[in-house]
Amino acid sequence: MKHALLLLAAAVSLPTLADEQPDLYGRYELVTLPALGKTLKAKMDTGAMTASLSATDIEPFERDGQDWVRFRLAVDGAQDTLYEHPLVRIAEIKKRTEEGDQAGTQEVAYSQRPVIEMPVCLGGEQRNIEVNLTDRSTFSYPLLIGASAMREFGVAVDPAARYTRDRPQC
Repeated sequence: MKHALLLLAAAVSLPTLADEQPDLYGRYELVTLPALGKTLKAKMDTGAMTASLSATDIEPFERDGQDWVRFRLAVDGAQDTLYEHPLVRIAEIKKRTEEGDQAGTQEVAYSQRPVIEMPVCLGGEQRNIEVNLTDRSTFSYPLLIGASAMREFGVAVDPAARYTRDRPQC
């Protein structure tokens, strides 16, 4: 009887576990930012916590007693448009350090980046996620999707796959 109850419990929980499986995406995907009217190539980066958007001319300001930030996208064809969004917070992001410095120790350096919340469309799903703003113009992908956004979307990444979905349809 004890074994039968264990088998029954396992059988009941199997469909629940199957329902919780994340959608598998490639290391690189197309992502639409509806609030900005842009679809960008994005890198899915499990090593980063937050999403990061390539921006220049980043300027905090105050509107009606609230903190806001204005910026331009650092992507081809978007530099002429000035965007303004409420500021959610300022994030301290760990900077990459060179490995094997001569003293044998590494100092951890941080940069401060403004964080906004914006709708993001990945595949056929749209979620509001936090995105930090920084100049990524020297990188191949103007948008980085970090682990917290991947959790929001229920996404897992196959590092060998690229562009597994069609253009986002949200």
